[in-house]
Amino acid sequence: MSLAACRADPPSRSAIVADTATGYHLLSIHGYSRTKGTPTGSPLKSSRFTVAGHRWRIHYYPNADRADSADHISMYLFLDEKSNARSVKALFQIRFADQVKAQPSLALHAVRTFGDSSWSWGYAKFVRREVLEKSKDLRDDSFTIRCDIVVVREFVAEEATEILPAGSFVSVPPSEMNRHFGDLLETEKGADVVFEVAGERFAAHRCVLAARSPVFRAELYGLMKEGDTAGVVRIEDMEAQVFKMLLRFVYTDSLPEMEAEEHIMCQHLIVAADRYDLQRLKLICEKKLCKYIGVSTVSNILALADQHHCDGLKKACFSFLGSPANLSAFVADDGLDHLSRSCPSLMKELVVELALPLSHA
Repeated sequence: MSLAACRADPPSRSAIVADTATGYHLLSIHGYSRTKGTPTGSPLKSSRFTVAGHRWRIHYYPNADRADSADHISMYLFLDEKSNARSVKALFQIRFADQVKAQPSLALHAVRTFGDSSWSWGYAKFVRREVLEKSKDLRDDSFTIRCDIVVVREFVAEEATEILPAGSFVSVPPSEMNRHFGDLLETEKGADVVFEVAGERFAAHRCVLAARSPVFRAELYGLMKEGDTAGVVRIEDMEAQVFKMLLRFVYTDSLPEMEAEEHIMCQHLIVAADRYDLQRLKLICEKKLCKYIGVSTVSNILALADQHHCDGLKKACFSFLGSPANLSAFVADDGLDHLSRSCPSLMKELVVELALPLSHA
């Protein structure tokens, strides 16, 4: 038989698939400094929660679970169902909530068995206390951790045949439109309008601005058309750096990284976005500002949100003040008095939202 007459069967494949169930729990530590007096080896326990049909708790050791780690915080996941006398196979990860960017992966973590030799697994040296106290994870004497849990029920072998989808043979690169428009702004090629803001000048393209903002469209092409014979439009009541970032967003639909004072720039950008009806920019800045809500900032942020109709940011402020500990600190810091003087229209809404006693109002 010739080689040409030989025919090979297509390759076969199989896979071992883990049948899993996932979930997570958020644990907030309010008044962290007051927990530091807890003796080494003594845990503070979360309320009991359920993931994948099993009951768990998180054990928080402010001064570690053992003497050789006493300058650390310890965190452990505890299976809180010893009476069932059964083991549970699971993988888990405990992180600060703001650092979570993805779900845990079976490929990255070892499977632990809860109930055979140990009912708890975790991190004896979760974080050094002095590191936590200098980090952004601790805000207003509080921090939040997230515990992701993946319970492995059983492993099943499945047959699989490798059939590549037709689309896998064609690779489409990501869009570069934002880079191209960003280059257009930087090079100023074809620019036909100049803005003067706080003594600085910025060249731009009328058609791009008009396509992105109805306010720019009215100012540059409509009855409200602005600009002198040299095509210069003067912008009042705005900082040059704020307008520069606004232009960058108009051309690229994104914001560059803000190296410092991000919360201050975001507040200015909300005002500018509201002025030029750039709703997506306003929402981006609202979301960023939510990270900076604290006892010392909530009054100003709430007033800004109310003035510029930032409903999501406003709800985030009310949610923060919904915590009795946060509300007490806010009142003690004269935040309520400051808010009543700077934005009295908000006081009735705040009382309704939080059901404050009339003596506070």
